[in-house]
Amino acid sequence: MRVSVRMLALGCAAIAPLGLVSACGSRGGPAPDPDTSSAATYTAAACPSPNVSGVPQLDLGPGFSCGTLTVPEDRSRPDGRRIELAVTRLAAASPTPRPDPLVYLTGGPGGPALASAAQVEPLGLNRDRDVLFLAQRGTMHSDPFLPCPEIDEFQSAQTGLSPLDPATAPQGVQATRSCRDRVAGGGHDLGAYDTTANAADVADLRVALGLDEWNVYGVSYGTDLALTLLRDHPDGIRSVVLDSVVPTQSNIIEGFWPGAAEGYRALFDACAAQPACAAAYPGLQDEFTRTVNRLAAAPLTVELSGRRVVLDGYTFANLVIQQSLAPGNYAGLPALIHSTATGDGVPAATALLGTVTPPGLIGYGLTFGVFCGEQTSFTDSEQVAATAKRALPDFPDPVLSLVPQAARIFDDCDVWDVPASDARVHEPTASDVPTLLLTGSLDAVTPPSRARTAAESLSRSEVLEFPGLGHDVLQSSDCAPAVTVSFLEKPAGGSDTSCLARVQMPAFTTG
Repeated sequence: MRVSVRMLALGCAAIAPLGLVSACGSRGGPAPDPDTSSAATYTAAACPSPNVSGVPQLDLGPGFSCGTLTVPEDRSRPDGRRIELAVTRLAAASPTPRPDPLVYLTGGPGGPALASAAQVEPLGLNRDRDVLFLAQRGTMHSDPFLPCPEIDEFQSAQTGLSPLDPATAPQGVQATRSCRDRVAGGGHDLGAYDTTANAADVADLRVALGLDEWNVYGVSYGTDLALTLLRDHPDGIRSVVLDSVVPTQSNIIEGFWPGAAEGYRALFDACAAQPACAAAYPGLQDEFTRTVNRLAAAPLTVELSGRRVVLDGYTFANLVIQQSLAPGNYAGLPALIHSTATGDGVPAATALLGTVTPPGLIGYGLTFGVFCGEQTSFTDSEQVAATAKRALPDFPDPVLSLVPQAARIFDDCDVWDVPASDARVHEPTASDVPTLLLTGSLDAVTPPSRARTAAESLSRSEVLEFPGLGHDVLQSSDCAPAVTVSFLEKPAGGSDTSCLARVQMPAFTTG
C-alpha cells in the first residue's frame, strides 16, 4: 500500500493543490507587529509509533528524532491558550553536517508532515544537513489535531454518487457541518488555523532551535507557506526551494480550472508529439471535451469488484486533473480518456477509487481555515465560474460550476464560517534570497505558469521545468533531489542541473 501525501485538495493531502501577513524583518515590508510575537518553546519528545496507523512503511526509523514546539493558538493573544506542534528531525548522513538544516513544509493544506518525512527519507536530502519536518497547526500529531471523519466518509461514498446530482450536495454540506459543530464544540478557535499563523509557527521553530540560518523547502500548499514565511519572516533564511508552486498573489480556488486547462493542453500536445499516441488517439482533446459533455448529461455507472462507481462530467474532468498529482499515472492517461470516451469506464473507475485518501490523515481545520479565510473570502462562485468558462469555453456550465478537488467549497465555507483574512494575504513575495522553483510540465493543479508568476518578484530565482512530470517534482524524478541537494550546496550560483537534460516525456501507452 502506498499512501500519497501530495494533493492540494479537500479530502486529500499534499494538497497541492495556500497567506499572509505577520511580522516582517530586515529585507523590507512592514515592521514587526508586536502582538504576533510569542515565547515559543521546544522540548524533546518520543517519535510517534506507529507514525501512521496501519502503514508500517511510514514509521520513523532510527535516523529520526522528535520534539514538540509549543506556540499560542491565537497569535493576537500570546498569553492565551497554547497548542503543540510535533517536530521531527532527520539526521544528516554526513559525519560533519552543515550548520544550516533544511525545513520541509508539506502540502495540503492539512497534510501530515510526519508521513511526508518517511517518504522523503530515501531521497537523500539529508546528505549534508539535517532535515526538519513540522506538523502544521491542526494536522496529524499536533495538538489539537482537527480531522473530519465525517468528510472522510463522504469522500469515500462520493465515488458512487454524481457530484452534479443536486441530491449529492446536501450530503457533503452535512458532513462539513457535522465536523464543524464537533470541532467548534471542543472550544477550538477555527479562525486561528491559517497560513499567517502557520508561517509564524515556522519562524518560531528556527528561533526555538537556536538556528542562525536554515534553508526552506515547500511543496504545493507548502510553497504558499514558504513564500509567506519568506515575505513576513525573512530573517535567517539562506535559500528556498519551491516545488509545484502556489504564488501568494494567486487565488487557488479561482485558479483551479485555468490550471486544469493548462494541464490538459500540455497532455494533449505531448500525445500529439508522439507518433504512436497521435495515431492511436487522433483528436484526443476533442474526444475528451465531448466525453465531459456527454457524461454531464448522462453519467456512466461502473460495477467494480462489487462497488458502484459513477462517472459524470465533473468527476471525469477532475479525475484527469488528479492523475497529475502522483507519478506513474501520465503514461496511461490518453488511453484512459479514450476508453471512457468509447464506453469502457473500468480504467477510469479504477483510477478514481485510487484517488481516495485513507481516512484520518487530513487536518481539515487547517484545510478550511486556508481555503475559506484566504481564498473564497476574496472571490465568489460566479467569478470562479466565469473564469473557468474563459479557460474552458466548451465545457458545460454545470461542470464549471463546481471547483476541481473541492467541488462545493463555497457551500462548505459558508458552513465552516471563519473570518476573512487580512487583504494583505495576497501580496506577492519580493525577495533577493536565492530561490529554486521546480515545476512539472504536466501538472494540472499548479502548472508551470504559477512558478513563473512567483519568480517575477524573486530577483535571484531560477525556474526548472521537468518534462513529463506532474505535481511534487521532488518525489517524481531522481533528478529533482540531485538538483535540490546541489542547489542547497551552492545557492548563490553554480549548482549542477545537468541531469534535467535527461528527463524525458513518458512514452504514452496505446494498448
